[in-house]
Amino acid sequence: MDEKDLVEGMREYISLLQKEGRYSSAKSYQDAMNSFIRYSGTDRIPYTSITKDTLRRYEAYLLEKGCMRNTVSTYIRRLRCIYNKAVENGEAAFIPSLFKGVFTGVESQRKKSLPLGDLNRLMTVPVKGEKLRKTQLALCLMFQYGGMSFVDFAHLNRGNIKNGILDYNRQKTGTSMRLEVLDTAEAMYKELAGERAGNSGYLFPFLSGTKNGHEAYLEYNAALSRFNRNLKTLKEVVGITSDVTSYTARHSFATLICLSNGVPIETISKMMGHYSIRTTQIYAEITNHKVSRDLETLS
Repeated sequence: MDEKDLVEGMREYISLLQKEGRYSSAKSYQDAMNSFIRYSGTDRIPYTSITKDTLRRYEAYLLEKGCMRNTVSTYIRRLRCIYNKAVENGEAAFIPSLFKGVFTGVESQRKKSLPLGDLNRLMTVPVKGEKLRKTQLALCLMFQYGGMSFVDFAHLNRGNIKNGILDYNRQKTGTSMRLEVLDTAEAMYKELAGERAGNSGYLFPFLSGTKNGHEAYLEYNAALSRFNRNLKTLKEVVGITSDVTSYTARHSFATLICLSNGVPIETISKMMGHYSIRTTQIYAEITNHKVSRDLETLS
């Protein structure tokens, strides 16, 4: 068997993802590749060097660097995907349980939803300045739109809302979503949308609608980064110490409104537009962990 190179395999796969327009996935593999190159000290990494011991040391290296366990899992799963493809192509040897013993799961103990009081303050406390006001409006609408993700919210266009019905397809999974827009959201919707140009393509002022392909992906990432920075400023202004990100409205809607009120998990999965019910179950695990912790505190 000829000596093949892991980095070469990753670069080829990254190139394929980019050609398919899967820029987010391509970046994830690029990040994993860069990380493993830094660990290895070289970009010449033959598949024969990928051993159980190497993977365990790499995992320890990432944890020592302060990486979250989910980040560790993502990087190792990206390596596993490329290695498995090499095995299928006869470029690497099949080694039973090669990736067993390193973390490739999902850490669901980290709480991402806000307490109801903090969420209320974040969405109702008067703020100064157009930037913070628009950030606050966006957060309110994302929550009222069934815990909509920022990527879906930023890509909404005028045609998605008709006669009080919000109808769109999720950017991540393509799942068709349809829900009634509450009357309380109408004034906020009009204020945030403002006088958007008819040919801008998008309803809200986050994307220009003039970019395509990789440039559109870069523009979206920049918009997401700005939104998260503005959320951090907003939560400091209203006096909240908990972390607040673009996921806050989504996680808070799922845990505070749905799970806490006994909505069946299958129904929540449909409401959130999850591709797999396992994704929804992560919310339930987070909530159950919090309930158990609160009971321990009371006992």
